Amino acid sequence: MCGIVGYIGGKEAKSIVLNGLKRLEYRGYDSSGISTVEEKLIVTSKCKGKISALSSKVDNKNHKGTIGIGHTRWATHGKPNQANAHPHHDQDNKFSLIHNGIIENHFTIKQFLLDKGVVFNSETDSEVLVQFISYLYKEHKLTFFDAVKLALKEVVGAYGILVLCNDEPNKIIAA
Repeated sequence: MCGIVGYIGGKEAKSIVLNGLKRLEYRGYDSSGISTVEEKLIVTSKCKGKISALSSKVDNKNHKGTIGIGHTRWATHGKPNQANAHPHHDQDNKFSLIHNGIIENHFTIKQFLLDKGVVFNSETDSEVLVQFISYLYKEHKLTFFDAVKLALKEVVGAYGILVLCNDEPNKIIAA
């Protein structure tokens, strides 16, 4: 079972997101990660293993922003490792996404994106979704919201997601 935490507010997101993830540890997981928005850039830390390992890693990175998302993952697509841990990014590092559930038609969407030259860094269906959102955003010149909405109309499966976009750094889209 996975866990998702998101925060937008006046405090540093890192501590709030990490504390939220710690409260979800009882659900079981094999990796964890966090993304925060830092002056229109998305900074991500993720690792295989316990949230305590993630906390150590996060302390060494610039996670000072007041908007963040975090995830604990139980592997369904791909091995439990750092590359497959969430959050996932598109190839331009414009979007960051965490996802619980399954994208049943991810093979078809991934092949479509590979044919368009998209490069993948994980074995997950979740990365397929964030790359698809990015493709639609650029190809159709959509807003952040409309790109996510269109992508979700095309996917088959079950999901809970949080998405960040560095073009709209004061927003988290949840679905």
